[in-house]
Amino acid sequence: MISWALTFLIVGIIAGALGLSGVAGTATHIAWILFVIGLVLALIFFITGRRPPM
Repeated sequence: MISWALTFLIVGIIAGALGLSGVAGTATHIAWILFVIGLVLALIFFITGRRPPM
C-alpha cells in the first residue's frame, strides 16, 4: 500500500512540474489516502501481532 502511495506521489510531483495541476492534485490526494490506509493497516497488524502474507 505504501509503495502505491509513493508511486502516486511521484506521478503527482512530475505532473506538477509539467504544469498539469489537476492531475497533480488528484494524484497527490490519492497518494495521501493510500498512505493513511497503509499506516492504519500497519498499526492494526502491529497491535494484533499479525503479519501480512508473504
